[in-house]
Amino acid sequence: MAEQRVAIVTGASRGIGKGIALELGASGAIVYVTGRSVDAGPIPGTVGETAAQITELGGQGIAVACDHHDDAQVRAVFDRIEAEQGRLDVLVNNVYSAPDLVPWLNKKFWELPIDAWDQVIDIGTRSHYVASVFGTPLMFRNGSGLIVNVSSSGAVTYAHNVVYGVGKAAVDKMTADMAVELAGTGVNVVSLWPGLVRTEMLEMGAQTDGDQSYIELPGEGRFDLSGAETPRFLGRAVVALADAPDIAERSGGAFTSADLARQLSFTDVDGRIPEVLLRPEV
Repeated sequence: MAEQRVAIVTGASRGIGKGIALELGASGAIVYVTGRSVDAGPIPGTVGETAAQITELGGQGIAVACDHHDDAQVRAVFDRIEAEQGRLDVLVNNVYSAPDLVPWLNKKFWELPIDAWDQVIDIGTRSHYVASVFGTPLMFRNGSGLIVNVSSSGAVTYAHNVVYGVGKAAVDKMTADMAVELAGTGVNVVSLWPGLVRTEMLEMGAQTDGDQSYIELPGEGRFDLSGAETPRFLGRAVVALADAPDIAERSGGAFTSADLARQLSFTDVDGRIPEVLLRPEV
């Protein structure tokens, strides 16, 4: 019998991170979920709730409170995984300070506070790097593993503001360069680009026009939510990639959730392949 897969998803209290964690759980994995939300707040979701749902789905959910701005806390998470499991198969770098980004949408760089750079680059890009530094050696123990960096098409086209694009471009460059250094180790790394995702935060900002539910993004237009993907769609992409026989050939690349669904034969929870992209010209 194959060993139970061990995974960690950072920033999994809610949203895309939670969706990925749930799908890993549904595949039978042991899933560590990190985040700062341990108590209920204005936006639904806590790491404890995510862990409990993972277990309900047939996996084993383990909630770990962690501020990814604190390297010592991050190291402690991976030390715990090493002590309890002795291995790591999948690392999903998803943590991101999304609520902080909302007031900065469509703001010019000279209009943003300087610490907007630190919020996006430190809690996004840097946190992905730090978790990878601590997680990769655990993957070397079993000679295989997958690192997934949740990114965005904002890496290659303008989106939201300057710091957002810089952060996502940095994530994808980091993915590409990590793949070079990981070649031959059995550990692979990819960036994933979700489309329009019905997260809890997006639902809170949704508006209605007759029968249509939509979200209005400043400077980017109106997006119909009827075709949006659920957070679990990207989770199915992660599971499919972890099982893909050609994963080594994909290492270093960036992939949209919809493209992967067609290539690896999975759908969203309702059987569809959602095609609503925030930046469809990419």
